[in-house]
Amino acid sequence: MANTTLTASIIAKAAVLQLDNELVMAKKVYRGYEEEFSKSINGYEVGSSISVKRPMDFTVRDGAVMNVQDTTEGKFTLSVDKRKGIDFEFTSQELTLDIKELSERVIKPAMIQLANQIDSDLMAEYKNIPSWVGTPGQTINSFADLSKGPERADEFANPLDGRCAVLSPADHWGMVGNLTGLYMERSSNSAYRKGSLGEVGGVDVLMSQNVPTHTVGANWATGSTPLTNGANQQVTYAASKDSNTQTLITDGWSSGATTLNAGDVFTIANVYAVNPVTKATLPFLKQFSVVTSISDSSGAITLTMTPAAILTGAHQTVSAAIADGAGLTEVGTEATGYRQNMVFCKNAFALVSVPLVSPPGATDVSRQSYKGTNVRVIPVYDGTNDVSKWRLDVLYGVKTIDNRLAHRISGTA
Repeated sequence: MANTTLTASIIAKAAVLQLDNELVMAKKVYRGYEEEFSKSINGYEVGSSISVKRPMDFTVRDGAVMNVQDTTEGKFTLSVDKRKGIDFEFTSQELTLDIKELSERVIKPAMIQLANQIDSDLMAEYKNIPSWVGTPGQTINSFADLSKGPERADEFANPLDGRCAVLSPADHWGMVGNLTGLYMERSSNSAYRKGSLGEVGGVDVLMSQNVPTHTVGANWATGSTPLTNGANQQVTYAASKDSNTQTLITDGWSSGATTLNAGDVFTIANVYAVNPVTKATLPFLKQFSVVTSISDSSGAITLTMTPAAILTGAHQTVSAAIADGAGLTEVGTEATGYRQNMVFCKNAFALVSVPLVSPPGATDVSRQSYKGTNVRVIPVYDGTNDVSKWRLDVLYGVKTIDNRLAHRISGTA
């Protein structure tokens, strides 16, 4: 393509291919909701949204007598509220370059940055995941460590297919070092020669430098003995079906500045997890995640948590009623940061990428799509300086669909 002037269409096609190639977690989550947005010919604006139904649960009837169950589905809103872009400038001479050369010099580095942003936004959804296995602060450096993730997934009856893990570089290389010493021909050779883990224990293991760090809030323990303030604070499915959250009234916090960070994980004394299918009580306490950050100095805090504590029915999440004065215990150590590796199934999270509108009056606009990923490229020519300024935009949204299908994972001491 030498001596052929590069157009917006050529550059957009190269960009969307590079962007898709650089994505990590974004390739492993649910993308089906993009079809719901495909009806608008002219594209979408920031804030466009669809209503999505939450998965249903049921219980098995015993005997011949009908026991009709409520099939009222919960709903949540998925908005394409993240507009990101990268802008660059080309001279007229540069626009006669071969697209391969321009892609290597300009487009690929730009798409690496954009892909990292999309993956980072997806990984920030960890705050909605209450399940956390392992010992916070410990590196994953053995098969036994990694297996805690799929083990917890099995306890919660997660699907066996489509399981994936995204590990930080330290945890990834800790696992690579461990596998090189094991006699598993395919895994150990790949780990030793390429530094790649591939599928381990039915989990597709990936590495990303975008794995976030979560800092536990302050004064969970220092000067505090947090307790529930009031018995029977569990809620019904009908009251929580849309948000999958509830409030929890607590007291016993430090009279100094107490901070609870969104994403803090805690347990409530004597409230155990249950298998979502059989409803059998599991041998570990139910974990909850703080939904909204709070700063308080009164010693009494009403926090919002996920999931909702539901005691009966098809959507039961806990083994027992919440007692008055039940102790709250945080996972991790207050004011300490921990890498948020995750093991998850495809349907835990959703990514939606949609085409942006083609602005009225703009010329040579190109919108390209590849495997559900959309980019828009618009050139603006500066005749005074004989340069073309190019803007490349993406519009997307991320959402936790089912937080039962993902688990944070740390190593073990």
